[in-house]
Amino acid sequence: MTVASIRERPGADSIRVAFLESARFYELPRSHPGFERMLACLREAREQGRAVRVRLPSVESGVIEEVEALLA
Repeated sequence: MTVASIRERPGADSIRVAFLESARFYELPRSHPGFERMLACLREAREQGRAVRVRLPSVESGVIEEVEALLA
């Protein structure tokens, strides 16, 4: 998926991420053990216009479970 925007609200429990391929907003909880790593991956992908692989707990879920950079 291609990162369209990352919305970080001060004091919020999660950040909101939008992807070009979906009209939905997805949540990345700050409490996730890999939060900093995944946020860095999302930011880098947005800056470079590169796609990432995003894993969710289920198709209906809007919570990001894992983010992985794709090879160029």
